[in-house]
Amino acid sequence: MTTTAQTAPESTDPIDRYFRIRERGSNMGRELRGGLATFFTMAYIIVLNPLILSLGHDKFGHQLSFPQLSAATALVAAVMTIIMGVGGNLPLAIAAGLGLDSVVAFQIAPTMSWPDAMGLVVIEGLGICLLVVTGLRQIIMDAIPLPLKQAISVGIGLFIAFIGLVDAGVVGPGKPVVTLGVTGGNELSGWPVVVFVVGLLLTIILLTRRVPGAILLSIIGATILALIIDAAATVPAHDGVSEWGLQIPSWPGKVISTPDLHLLGKFSLGGGFTHAGVITAIVFIFTLILSDFFDAMGTIVGISSEAGLLDPQGRVPNIGRVLFIDGLAAVAGGAGSVSSNTAFIESAAGVGEGARTGLASVFTGLFFVIALFFTPLYSIVPAAAATPALVAVGFLLMTQVKGIPWDDWAIAIPCFLTMVLMPFTYSITNGIGAGFISYVVLRTVQGRWREPHLLLWGIAVLFAAYFALHPIKQALGVA
Repeated sequence: MTTTAQTAPESTDPIDRYFRIRERGSNMGRELRGGLATFFTMAYIIVLNPLILSLGHDKFGHQLSFPQLSAATALVAAVMTIIMGVGGNLPLAIAAGLGLDSVVAFQIAPTMSWPDAMGLVVIEGLGICLLVVTGLRQIIMDAIPLPLKQAISVGIGLFIAFIGLVDAGVVGPGKPVVTLGVTGGNELSGWPVVVFVVGLLLTIILLTRRVPGAILLSIIGATILALIIDAAATVPAHDGVSEWGLQIPSWPGKVISTPDLHLLGKFSLGGGFTHAGVITAIVFIFTLILSDFFDAMGTIVGISSEAGLLDPQGRVPNIGRVLFIDGLAAVAGGAGSVSSNTAFIESAAGVGEGARTGLASVFTGLFFVIALFFTPLYSIVPAAAATPALVAVGFLLMTQVKGIPWDDWAIAIPCFLTMVLMPFTYSITNGIGAGFISYVVLRTVQGRWREPHLLLWGIAVLFAAYFALHPIKQALGVA
């Protein structure tokens, strides 16, 4: 969809002129409604991002505080969404990226400290900014086949869904490997599982009926059910830990509080290279750049197209500035200890309400500022109430599987390996690496070794070194 020329007289309102509101066929009321709609459809991130990150442990066994993560998540989203609105003039909101936070929590942090992991996120964001400034983004976009990009998203979706099922107690260790439930008896038990099942049913019903804010509404509904159950029934504890997990669904003593922002600035740029090794740290950074960069490109183009803002050549207005701001959002996410921030596809909800300019993003950012002061409310959301959203997000990412050419085995097999190895090895990095290496190898044995871009060959070699790091160390006599 492209814009049509507007013939309305020039406005005397400076806000109207700056954001080109009338020129784009919108008005202040539509921008406000659009900003509010976008906020409500993505406000779940204030709960979901802290949940994912707080479940992870770093190399030294440390966990991050849920209330601190919640406050920092809201603050970074507020600041970067306002900057996107003012600087990019697109109805595009920014917050911590799902999938990216899983990489940080379950893949990167266990090999180093939390500040080290967040330092790699900062470096990733700076790398994206450098790619934008130098124009290398187009070279990278062209180097990786579209089916592999789609497979990465699908694999992340499966990984997120698996994390949701495990954290909800629906899937647990057993014989031979995993079983239904956490008791090893292939059965579900406990009140938290009831909350999860009801929450999942509510989520998929709302999504199927295309209800705006479906994920947020399902989290609220499941949390209310958890509050009722916790008040009416006895939920046992095991080894001093409640079946609810770290978040107990009980009403807090106060609803409004001063946000705890102690996580801001808790990052280290060099520690990751020391604790995890140079090659491993580089692979981690590349994984973050790959996921963040391509997700952002797809989201930005998709939202701009939906809003009718693409030019006749299909280009996004101010694309260089928009991508640079998205890179800065990754830097801000690392500096705020909340993982990489990126453009959110939920911005489509605001576009659906009529938003066409960055003013809607300014409104969305202001709503995040207000949310900063309600952190105690978010702390009552148990994992069982929030994890259905992870399964739902997994489904949404899974829909991209239809774009993979399954009849071309030389690309379909790498896509398959990319998708299945992420959840099966509990590692997004492993999935991407296996996909890239197998693609290069299969194209080579077909006699089409020139088809993979030279950059892709280099990436495949890097991943091969990553997978062979242990035997390489043994061969070199390095501990």
